[in-house]
Amino acid sequence: MTTEISPTHWVLTLSCPDRPGIVHAVAGLLAEHGGNITESKQYGDPETNLFFMRVQVLSTQSREDLESAIAPIAKEFAMSWNLDVVGRKMRTVLMVSKAAHALNDLLFHQRASGLPIDVVAVVGNHTDLAELAEFYGVPFHHIPVTKDNKAQAEADLLALVSELDAELVVLARYMQVLSDDLCRALNGRVINIHLSFLPSFKGAKPYHQAHHRGVKLIGATSHYVTADLDEGPIIEQDTERVNHEMSAEQFVALGQDVERRVLSRAVRWHAEHRVLMNGDRTVVFR
Repeated sequence: MTTEISPTHWVLTLSCPDRPGIVHAVAGLLAEHGGNITESKQYGDPETNLFFMRVQVLSTQSREDLESAIAPIAKEFAMSWNLDVVGRKMRTVLMVSKAAHALNDLLFHQRASGLPIDVVAVVGNHTDLAELAEFYGVPFHHIPVTKDNKAQAEADLLALVSELDAELVVLARYMQVLSDDLCRALNGRVINIHLSFLPSFKGAKPYHQAHHRGVKLIGATSHYVTADLDEGPIIEQDTERVNHEMSAEQFVALGQDVERRVLSRAVRWHAEHRVLMNGDRTVVFR
């Protein structure tokens, strides 16, 4: 009696120098190994001459068999590539300070709407949000940061990320600047959210500054963290119109709403392997 093997839903992402035959080679290989492609998107960048592709495929082949099959064409086309199971929850550490909106949104969507992350820890430089983490059943770690202990605090964070085997770190309104060394150590694995479309309103109470100047548009940007402060490759942005009838407090509330949804989208797309690096930019297969 033959036992039928249930197929696994895989997601393959790749990038390589653009040339003819890439799609044909990938699709043909997957077909040869019994794969049924359920989603496929690709993009060739004429500026960088790089090709990007994301494929979801149902296959009864094991990871080892698929990886062995992909390796030869990856070498032929000089590909950077990754294979994962569709929907696998990415082990994630959330970092916070005092504002709760981004943390609450990510924890809620992890539980209620299938956000494909497994939050293994919340790390705060203050303890204000410990109870919120406890409500969702996530361990809270207090790592205070001062000018004198910053290096040790970052070493403690790296040790925790390693111990928990975390794949992603999300700065959910974490109000500390990461050092260049930490950015390099976690390159491509840290996502941040910050205000955008506010013309040079930095420092304390930026929304109040924007309100005072009569800004008509507020927004947020989610991006990968690099040593260049708030200048890493952008994943997602959004805006909301505001007007003279709104109070500064209404600016804050609306701004926080934009921040949480932009961050949630960016985290989802990263965890679903929809974001590929293209130099200082990203390709996002939505």
